Amino acid sequence: MPLQGPFLVVADSPAPDVVEALRNAGAFPIIETDWAGADDALATVTPEAVVTEACADASRAEHFAKVLTERLKAGDRAYTPVLARTRDDGSVQLADALAISAAVPAVRIARRLSAALRVRTLHATVLRRMQTLAAHGDPPPPLPQNDALDDATVLVAGRGRSYPALGVAVGERVGLVGALSVESAARALNTRDIDGMVIGDGFGPRIVEALLTVLAEDVRFRDLPVAVLGGHPETIEDFYQHLPNLDRVAEGPERLVDRFLPFVRLHAFGQQLKRMLKSLDAKGMLDPTTGLLAHDAFWRDLNRAVDDAEKRGVGLSIARFAFEKADRRVSLDAARLVARLMRQVDFACREADNSIFAVFTETDLRAAHVIARRIASVLRHTMLAPDPKQGGGIETAVTLATLKPSDNVDSLISRIVGEVAGG
Repeated sequence: MPLQGPFLVVADSPAPDVVEALRNAGAFPIIETDWAGADDALATVTPEAVVTEACADASRAEHFAKVLTERLKAGDRAYTPVLARTRDDGSVQLADALAISAAVPAVRIARRLSAALRVRTLHATVLRRMQTLAAHGDPPPPLPQNDALDDATVLVAGRGRSYPALGVAVGERVGLVGALSVESAARALNTRDIDGMVIGDGFGPRIVEALLTVLAEDVRFRDLPVAVLGGHPETIEDFYQHLPNLDRVAEGPERLVDRFLPFVRLHAFGQQLKRMLKSLDAKGMLDPTTGLLAHDAFWRDLNRAVDDAEKRGVGLSIARFAFEKADRRVSLDAARLVARLMRQVDFACREADNSIFAVFTETDLRAAHVIARRIASVLRHTMLAPDPKQGGGIETAVTLATLKPSDNVDSLISRIVGEVAGG
């Protein structure tokens, strides 16, 4: 699909390889400017994306970054990707820009830009849907205002000497899932939301190739950021075409994380937008942060489910999952795992105290015990640890109650929380 512009290319000297790669990908129009004229270019055109070469004057690049940020944040602008070419594995000059080495073929710029523009398209779709709903007098749920990196989870696979340092460097910035084998890495990819993957040392070429093959053959991971620390240049060469956000960083863990996090933030933002679209499709009944029911929708559905169970004489059970010392990140991780594990006929929500209520319709207490134990077991072995340096999981306390003939919603809830609650 052609890249619909305009696209802004900023470089101290002409960058014909970049322009040719963009044109070959169908990009039009392309505006070229040097760093001295970059501010003026922004005053005359609002780009769909920006590609920059390294700037000899760091202060000028910093100024341009501020002007660009202010311009792009004005109004309801969809996300605008900024790709920054760098001469080495060093940090980029523009904050939050997506780094790409100047040494790689320019064709990878077009592939990486296409991946970023898919998030832009998703963002634009969400904004249009929200405006349409608002125009019809149906206020949509707001977009999450927090930094998407706060909700991101990165899978770190490795078992070499740098693995502990790599785990600490990643875990201090985002949620961390560790894997010491291909099998455990594959399980994590299939059971949870992963916003980036780092392949550390300790794996041979065949293992690295196996990991990348798993990612390249599954469309779900097409745009997943993947960073390979250190070696294996020949092994990963064939995967660049299928994984546009694949990169190899020769420097240490800290440098890798600095270059990698903007890609993780972008992927997590894309996941936010997908959940937001589902929430809009459900007219706000789904929480765009967790994928579970919004609080008000949960209590409305619970009241209807209780009435229906009493009228039809069928079972209904409710479970409360509470997590000791769970912070916001851990609680969100648990909620998204529960959303994956719930049956289609059941529903759940996340409460203000970070606990989760799950309702099992047409289910007696015995069957509810089986379901709740299965969910609790997965949470116990899968949830993020509150402190990645210490490792280990979080204990999940589960309380169950089943609907009695004399029950209403308040009395049912009181048996699992110890006091009367209501919606």
